[in-house]
Amino acid sequence: MKNTVKKALALLLCLCLLGTAAFFSVPVCAKEKTPAEQWAKTAFDKFVNVLIDVIHRGIVLVRYPWEPKEAHTIDLSGFTLVFEDSFEGSVLDERCWSHYHPGIRKGGYWDEAQTVLRDGCLVIRSEYLPDGKYGAGYYTDRIDTRRKYLQTYGYFECRCILPAAQGLWSAFWLSSENIANGVPGTQGTEIDVFESPLYYRGIYGLENGLVTSNLHYGGYELGHRYRNVTVAKAQSPYSQFNTYGLEWNENEYIFYINGIETGRSSFGGVSKVPEYMLLSTEFDGVGGQPFYGWSGIATRNRDELPAEFIVDYVRAYQYTDRVE
Repeated sequence: MKNTVKKALALLLCLCLLGTAAFFSVPVCAKEKTPAEQWAKTAFDKFVNVLIDVIHRGIVLVRYPWEPKEAHTIDLSGFTLVFEDSFEGSVLDERCWSHYHPGIRKGGYWDEAQTVLRDGCLVIRSEYLPDGKYGAGYYTDRIDTRRKYLQTYGYFECRCILPAAQGLWSAFWLSSENIANGVPGTQGTEIDVFESPLYYRGIYGLENGLVTSNLHYGGYELGHRYRNVTVAKAQSPYSQFNTYGLEWNENEYIFYINGIETGRSSFGGVSKVPEYMLLSTEFDGVGGQPFYGWSGIATRNRDELPAEFIVDYVRAYQYTDRVE
């Protein structure tokens, strides 16, 4: 009964949020569209932003706490380490990583100047800059191994500290060139090893040491298909290092935090094509302007910004019997 009441209240809250989003939508002009068309697109994008939050609130309510029937621990005895970057030195290793799509990204901007190496770690800094490269706004970054290192199957792991602020989230994920073309999941799936949109829950006294693991395929338009695999707790993720891992085999994806399984899925059919790794932070919003979403809203931060996504290492292992 309690769960039914909670779900009903969550639905009511969602409807209120959707109404608020529609009412407060503000147009942003773009050269390629008339003002009316751009207003409609911006309003729709904001609606989607809030809808994502609505759906995600329901997922957190239903899925957490979630425990697998058997809490497996990752066994690396059958794997061989084939990729490792511990981010030593003073500059990013361009043999492995690239900056991709600089400029507007949702509620802010991606700018390679926001990524540095410091004390043996990669640091992606997220902050408001009144005189940033693309004008005043919220700046962060993304790097990936696109066109430099791709792998099919194996175990992938990132050890990191998450950025402690709302209105943004960090992620370690895998993707392929095919996904945007709307192909089936077997021909490319976005595999979100972790995403961290829940810092803001702590403001309301709720558990915010949670991360989500998700799967997407079929492109990012009407054919898009999505599955949340799990919502799971890390150990003080905004102040301590945790490891987030993915085992990807021919049958399923298995997700781990600190070597302990948190969930598994074969949603969409398992990807059978090479995929590259990504590290990113992004701000909730539309057209470079912050707006409320599943991670809150950046303008409500007080002293939280700048916030840093600190990565100790990224590793990829291959099944030993597949190593050439």
